[in-house]
Amino acid sequence: MEHITLLLAIVVVTALVFDFTNGFHDTANAMATTISTGAMKPKTAVAMSAVLNLVGAFLSVEVAKTISSGLVNEDGIQPEVIFAALVGAILWNLLTWLVGLPSSSSHALMGGLIGATVASVGIGGVNGGVVVTKVLIPAVAAPLVAGLAAMLAARLTYKAGANIDEKTGRKGYRAGQIASAGLVSLAHGTNDAQKTMGIITLALVAAGALAPGSNPPVWVIVSAGLAIALGTYLGGWRIIRTMGKGLTDLQPQQGFAAQTSAAAVILASSNLGFSLSTTHSCSGAVMGAGLGRKGGVVRWSTATRMFVAWGLTLPAAGLVAAGSELVTRQGDWGVAAVVVFLIASCTAIWFISRRQVVDHTNVNDVDAEGTDEPAGVVTTAIAAVTPPPAGTVTDLKATIPAPAGEDTASTTPAPAATV
Repeated sequence: MEHITLLLAIVVVTALVFDFTNGFHDTANAMATTISTGAMKPKTAVAMSAVLNLVGAFLSVEVAKTISSGLVNEDGIQPEVIFAALVGAILWNLLTWLVGLPSSSSHALMGGLIGATVASVGIGGVNGGVVVTKVLIPAVAAPLVAGLAAMLAARLTYKAGANIDEKTGRKGYRAGQIASAGLVSLAHGTNDAQKTMGIITLALVAAGALAPGSNPPVWVIVSAGLAIALGTYLGGWRIIRTMGKGLTDLQPQQGFAAQTSAAAVILASSNLGFSLSTTHSCSGAVMGAGLGRKGGVVRWSTATRMFVAWGLTLPAAGLVAAGSELVTRQGDWGVAAVVVFLIASCTAIWFISRRQVVDHTNVNDVDAEGTDEPAGVVTTAIAAVTPPPAGTVTDLKATIPAPAGEDTASTTPAPAATV
């Protein structure tokens, strides 16, 4: 019993570490567009996001139930399995953060849990129907739905603001961005903080401290909310840079459309109990909003690397978790070896990240490489049927050829003399 108690404490602490990494890994989901358009200062933005993530953690437990009692069968699951799952999820979070790729912390956690469960009790321990309906289908549908909604919202936003003074419009949309960013942060708390609640609850059930099917205890909800809020406040500046500047260049109108669309998708999924990836939803919304403006360009080289990371998340986290489970089942020395491995890996990743620091002072700086990427086929096709933003109609005169014989010199102002 003493061994189980110690192991359970290790699992709870490791789960809160994962929750912390989830916070700074996913800060970009709520605040990348707000920071990149200048609607809020970086430190102010992450502080607001942290508070609202904490509030959101108390609003629902539906997603926590999906993790704790739906994804895998509770019978036969030991605390060692939960610990191994968390190791796989944490390492994937940190690796993708190091390279600045927005990947799904949710899928890292679920991939780790599936891999560790298969290594422990076999494929029969995984509820395949739940994986398909509440993990895989939302993983594909979320970025598509959020992207289409954001693209349409961006078009409507530009159309509605066609007759509004540009300065007034920008000011209004920046205020809208702040409000919508707050909504995304709240939605993130209702979805992602619950995943850690669910994994701790599953560990408590596995150790016999809770009855199967129990809701997360209050102390679990509070600790998970605080951990994700603290991680959010520290800010995942590398991923914020990628989502804010690396995928596309957003104007305030597009940022407002992207955040509002993503928040709607995330809140709907939380209400239905879908363990949705907020990263997939927000990334899809950013790309959709980028395509919603005439002349908007999505940098598909960055997007492709991001898609590859999405596809690797479940199997990569699962493989690391499965290997960790095989070691931890050896007893106390196995658990100690995995703990040392986790600490050493996290420390190494941290030191590597210090070679090129990204923080609130340079988060909006964009590397020269890739910023002049030409528009691809998809961007060009969509841009051709997208209405131009307000204030650009008069500029089209320059692209219309003059009738034959017309003296264009009389209508073209002479260049100013230089001194």
